[in-house]
Parts: sequence; C-alpha cells; structure tokens
Amino acid sequence: MPDLIGHPLRESINLQTFPHRTKFPGENRIFAEMKPRPWLSLTPIAVFLAVYLTSSLIAGDFYRIPVSAAFLIACIYAFCISGGSIADRISHFSHGAGNPSILLMVWIFILAGVFATTAKEMGAIDATVQATVGIIPPRMLFAGLFLTACFISMAVGTSVGTIVALVPLGSGIAAECGVGAGYMAAIIVGGAFFGDNLSFISDTTIAATRAAGCEMRDKFKTNIRIILPAVVVVTGIYLFQGQTAQLVPSHEAVEWVKILPYLLIIILALAGVNVLVSLSIGIGAVAVIGWAGGDFNWEQWLVAAGQGIAGMSDLILVTLLAGGMLEMIRQGGGLDWLTEHLSRGVKGPRGAQASIAALVSLANVCTANNTIAIITTGHIAKDIATRYGVSPQKTASLLDTFSCLIQGLLPYGAQLLMASGLAACAPTDIIPHLYYPMCMGLCAIVAILINARPKSKPSADPTHRT
Repeated sequence: MPDLIGHPLRESINLQTFPHRTKFPGENRIFAEMKPRPWLSLTPIAVFLAVYLTSSLIAGDFYRIPVSAAFLIACIYAFCISGGSIADRISHFSHGAGNPSILLMVWIFILAGVFATTAKEMGAIDATVQATVGIIPPRMLFAGLFLTACFISMAVGTSVGTIVALVPLGSGIAAECGVGAGYMAAIIVGGAFFGDNLSFISDTTIAATRAAGCEMRDKFKTNIRIILPAVVVVTGIYLFQGQTAQLVPSHEAVEWVKILPYLLIIILALAGVNVLVSLSIGIGAVAVIGWAGGDFNWEQWLVAAGQGIAGMSDLILVTLLAGGMLEMIRQGGGLDWLTEHLSRGVKGPRGAQASIAALVSLANVCTANNTIAIITTGHIAKDIATRYGVSPQKTASLLDTFSCLIQGLLPYGAQLLMASGLAACAPTDIIPHLYYPMCMGLCAIVAILINARPKSKPSADPTHRT
C-alpha cells in the first residue's frame, strides 16, 4: 500500500472499516496526531482522586500518602491518553508546568518556606503567640483570627498573601491552645477567601466583572448580600467553639522586636506590595533581627533557609505536575467539551444560574485556579445570562463565589497546599474545618433558588447565541 502521509484521504481512514488490513508506512504518525475524545481528556482528574482517596483510605491516614505521588500517576495516565506525538505531549506538559502563573506560585512557595522557617528559628512565632494571647480574650480568639483574615484579604485582594502572613501565627497559637494545626489553618484560609471573593483588587473580581460586563460596585452590592449571612454564621460558630479554648497566659516578657517581621509582612500586604517583594523584605528583616539578637549566625541562618525550601519541595512538585497535567487536559479539549455540554438544556433563569455555577465549578476542578476558571467560562456564562435575563452583577457574583468555593476545597489547590505546608499538616486535615467556604456555597445555592426571576427580558429565542 502506498504511503498516504499528507494525502487528503488520510483523515477519512477508519481502523474499524479494515480491522484485518496490513498497516501501511507512517500509520503510527497518522494516528499519533489524532486527538482522543474530549471527555476522555478529563479523566486524569478522576484518576488522581481515585488513587489518592483510595490509597489514603486503605492506609487509614490521609497524611501518609504523598499528593505528589498520586499526581505523578495521573500525569502518566494523561500522557498516555493524549493525542499527538511523544514530542508534542512533552511540549504541552512542559508548557503547562512552565506557565508564568505556575512559576510564580513556585517562587512564592520557596520564599514563604524560607521566611516561615527562619522566623521560627529566630523565635518570632513564640513572641507573636505570647503577644496575641495577651491581647485577644481567649473566648474570642478563633473569631478574632477569622475576622482578621477577612479584613486583611479584603485589603490585599489575595488569599495567598493572607495565608502566608497569618498561617505561621495560627500554627503557633494552635500549639498553645491545644487544637489541631489543621483547624487553625482552616480559620485563616476561610477568612482569606472572603477577600478573594469580594475585594476590589482581587484578580477573581476583576475577571468576573469583565466577563459579565458590570461595574465592580454593582457586583460587590450583589455579592455581599449573598455571603454576609455566611460571615455571621461562621463568626458565631467560632465564638461558640472558642468558649472551650484553653490558653495559659505567659508571664514572660514579650520580645516585641521579633514580631516586627510578621507586622512588616502584613503592612506591606495592606499597602499592595507584591507578595514576592513582601516576603523578600520579611526574610531580610528576620536575618537582621536574628543576627543582631544573637539568635543565629550566618551558617545557622543558611541551614534554616535550606530547611524551609526543602519543606516546600513536595508542594513545588505538586504545583508543577498539576500545571502540566491540566494543560494536557486543555489541549485535549476537555474544558471546551465541559462548557459546551453544561450550557445545553437550560430552561429559565434558575436553570441559567445553576448552569453558570456548575460551569465555573467544574472548570475550577480541572484548572485548580479560580481566576483561570472564570476567564475560561466567562464568555459562555455571559451568553447564558443574556439569553435568560440574569443580571450582569448576579452573573459576576456567581462566577466569583462558586470559583472561590471550589478553590477553597481543592486539596491540590494553591491555597490549601500553601496552608498545609506552612502549618505542617495535610490538606485533608484542613478541609473538614473550612466552615466559611461551605457556608458561602450554601448561601449562594439558596440565592439561586429564591432569587431566580429574570432582571431583564429574556431573549425571544432561547436557542439564539449572542
């Protein structure tokens, strides 16, 4: 049989038509270029979850099974089912792992590890815990930390920056009051997503309002009505649970100078300074104060810095593997297939809002990045909203709220990976205590059910696409 490489008829050749034929030269190249079915490209996510959850249940310990190992198996599976030549697959995976957003997270992990470990070596955590215990009444400690995280995240517009600034402090307090590090980290992570969802300078807010075509102030007014009940309920929960907090005030003098690095990080974050710059300045402050106070010398500081980087190595590997795998899913058409099928069969404004919520939620599961999920599905959400009379501000609120909900519960999301690394616990130790994201999601679902009437006249032809 002649070589059909480049022949117009090669795309019409079907293996099922000639099951017993002899393979012709170049056939492997032809079928290597064929892409798998789009839905199949989504299955690596299921493989990861199945491997991680099943193995953890068998082991009886979610902390024992490395997330990176489960991701490696899922990545190998994604590599096997992806279309294209081996060189193309390697290129796609490397492109995803080397995405600027992924590499930015890697740098944040490295600097956060150095800052947290060197600050601990200097005694900053002990000093900050002593000061916090002395200032906040024990019964208001949990609620106070939650509201502090809400305020900081609202001011800085980033959940990651809030987590970096407060989780080390929360871990130290957890040891003092006898609660798990995962519980204390969950308080701060929950508050961090308050600002991620509402702040005027949050990238998710910017992406959602641009996608939906509304003003930020209009989105804020709609969004705050949806999530305010969740803030009140969660604050009440922490006030109730704080009644049993056992804190023994320290009679030792607080070394206020050792608290300065944490205060500096928070002040720089509130001022809108880039998180990498804030962490670098904080690391420098720790080094100067530690050397001046005799807490460590140059060699000891280097050892502590190296330990901080090593402690983040698993998170770095997970971030790179996830970035590569998710890019292969995108290349396989998984996200496009997902958005197309979720937008079918919508009937009425309630269904339209539910479809928008499901669309951005599933996209977030696949991308592990709420901003990218909003950008990916924004144009389809706007199209659905226009056809069924859902207001732009409600559309933006749904996109932002549900993306933050899913991002806050993903064990392989950047926020939980960061918090678990800084708190020295597993992401699964944090997730059961994430009261705020769960309450936020419940309030958003209720808002869909009780406020589904159209704000504008729907399109006369529901099948019409703008």
